[in-house]
Amino acid sequence: MAVPAKIPFGLLAVALAASAMAAPIRPLANEFIAVGESSDPPNIPLYTPAILRLDDGRIVAAYERGGKGREGGVPYAFILTSDDHGRTWVQRGALHMTHARLFVAGRSIYYLGHRGDLQIARSDDRGETWSKQVALTKSQSWHQSAANVWHARGHVYLVMERRVSSENKAWAVGSLAPVLMRAREDADLTKRASWTFASELVFSDLIAGYKQNEPAIDLFGVPFFKQAYPDRAVVATEPRRRTNSPMGWLETNVVQITDPNHVWFDPTGHTFHLFMRAHTAGTGYAALAKVVEQPDGSMRTQLERVPSGKTMLFLPFPGGQMRFHVCYDEKTKLYWLLGSQATDSMTRPDRLPPERYDLPNNERHRLVLHFSKNMVDWCFAGVVAQTASPKEARHYACMDIDGDDLIVLSRSGDARAKSAHDGNLITFHRVKNFRELVY
Repeated sequence: MAVPAKIPFGLLAVALAASAMAAPIRPLANEFIAVGESSDPPNIPLYTPAILRLDDGRIVAAYERGGKGREGGVPYAFILTSDDHGRTWVQRGALHMTHARLFVAGRSIYYLGHRGDLQIARSDDRGETWSKQVALTKSQSWHQSAANVWHARGHVYLVMERRVSSENKAWAVGSLAPVLMRAREDADLTKRASWTFASELVFSDLIAGYKQNEPAIDLFGVPFFKQAYPDRAVVATEPRRRTNSPMGWLETNVVQITDPNHVWFDPTGHTFHLFMRAHTAGTGYAALAKVVEQPDGSMRTQLERVPSGKTMLFLPFPGGQMRFHVCYDEKTKLYWLLGSQATDSMTRPDRLPPERYDLPNNERHRLVLHFSKNMVDWCFAGVVAQTASPKEARHYACMDIDGDDLIVLSRSGDARAKSAHDGNLITFHRVKNFRELVY
């Protein structure tokens, strides 16, 4: 930049600062390494990225194939490791489960998902080899994504979601019960006896009039479009058919409130808050519940209350309409939120471009990062990755802390992808020096 001779240095500094502030926000980690790539994008989508950083620096990742990638009884869930900070990857395991996440407990790594029933596999050698997967439940139907895991008092806590009825014929997120699961870290978590399951709370039971499609909620615009329980409501037919399923919650993260000044802080350490994607057909809300450990060791799931005594089911939340991931950083005592940013959810459904997936709130190509000290008030930290096309997704991402960086594994797609939902890539991203984003 040429410096005009007659502008005083102080004014020049102000001008440069103003110019920098006016510059557009640029992605923190648009560059990526493809950890997985579909050989047949129209027919074999890739789902459920999971990532875990071990204490020795090794990174473990996983993802699954869908569609024709599951035909013939072949394995469709793959576990990989990297010992060079994510630059190259080696496949270590091949299993048959979906919606699975990686986590450490004791001296073992576990991979827990479902195949109808809950399924789990274990590695005792840093992810080099994996046991056969075993079932933890019998004749049940489960759901989730690779959401977070919480460690407290020598135990590990995570949430899977059980579908409790088959009456809902649409996208059945209203029939899900988020179930907090607890186990001792030094136990063998491939055994059902090692786990304690919380009581169940089903979304469709919480709102009067839900099954009559007259939910007793007003003043919040929830649901945004009409629902037609137990089926889908047609929202638009041109230029393509778009439908709305009954309201629900899904893809649950679990945290504890750590600040003694917080109105929801439990000094006994026995309360866990569940933050869930809220399907309302709108944007900006997550769903909230909590689990309280009882003196006998059981866990009771319930809704949270605010100081006025009112019950809180929906919580204002950036990106709460899509799958998000929460990670707690001990160094900053902050919660970090990785999720999707909506930019045009008020566009009429019949005027969306044909390549846009589903309803207007279902935008999936801007992956953004926030931080918070209380899980309620969120500060925007930056765009992690984005694409120019709404078809080329960066979404459903999982993250972990790697020293001073955040490492991210995203469910992604390029121009070859079938849709924003059914992407053809699993991409690895690194947000360097993420704590410097705090202000």
